[in-house]
Amino acid sequence: MKQQTLKSAISCTGVGLHSGEKISMTLLPADVDAGIVFRRTDIAGGGAVIPAAFDQVCDSRLCTTIGSEKGKTIATIEHLMAALAGSGIDNAVIEVGGPEVPVMDGSAAPFMFLIDCAGVAEQDAPRKAVRVLKPVFIEDGDKLASLVPADGFSIEFNIEFDNAIIGTQSMSVDLTDGVFKNEIARARTFGFLHEAEALWAAGLAKGASLDNAVVVSGDRILNEDGLRFDDECVRHKILDAVGDLYLAGATLVGHYTGTRASHALNNALLRELFSDPANFELVDMNAPVSRLGATGSSWAKESVAASPATA
Repeated sequence: MKQQTLKSAISCTGVGLHSGEKISMTLLPADVDAGIVFRRTDIAGGGAVIPAAFDQVCDSRLCTTIGSEKGKTIATIEHLMAALAGSGIDNAVIEVGGPEVPVMDGSAAPFMFLIDCAGVAEQDAPRKAVRVLKPVFIEDGDKLASLVPADGFSIEFNIEFDNAIIGTQSMSVDLTDGVFKNEIARARTFGFLHEAEALWAAGLAKGASLDNAVVVSGDRILNEDGLRFDDECVRHKILDAVGDLYLAGATLVGHYTGTRASHALNNALLRELFSDPANFELVDMNAPVSRLGATGSSWAKESVAASPATA
């Protein structure tokens, strides 16, 4: 498979989930090996360009936020990163006119639609992948995230909430062509009304509403149309993981398991993976493969002289 970028630029406008600001965003094509790069268009001078890389993550408490050495940040990138991963986009420039990516409807589906409208262009260079060679684990109390060697890219996620609506949910998917778009992309972020009220009181989550999140209150879903899937919550956790893991700088070849895992745990897992060159290898996809999955493909190993996130 060859690297891919957008055929043309495309723009949208939406609300920032945490800032509450109206934010414009434009997705643009980029050159071979450029990777995914964010650019703050509301900031003049240096420090407004931030690569989408695991080692640029500076905050992961409520969302995934990346930052530059000069302290400029872009927040809530995970849903867009998941859409770029699910669409097989290797290289793109994301211009954002504010402190975070607009939340849209709280899922990756609007971003997938934008990418479909812009079109996908094949480039004259092989796609890269990060192949997991040794198991890596991160634990934090009852939370766990792990990556183990596998032929393709697959995810298993487990959540458990003391709530009648959500309860215990588990899902395992092989992220082969079409699975992300059809089964994961439409799953929205979710939260509890009492937590949202506490965030609002603290001046946070200013843009959160029933238009961009599933809101649970006791044994009720407050959204008029209800859930998009019976297990929408665990599907959204898989969506978040796809976005967070794409900060590896390339498609992963391995199996991820998350149990009550968070953005912070996902980032810690990537840092653990890349902390030892024996844990991974950077490879070329030199045979036709399905997006977000490489089962049945042949691979050509490359020496890794730098972090895959900058490849």
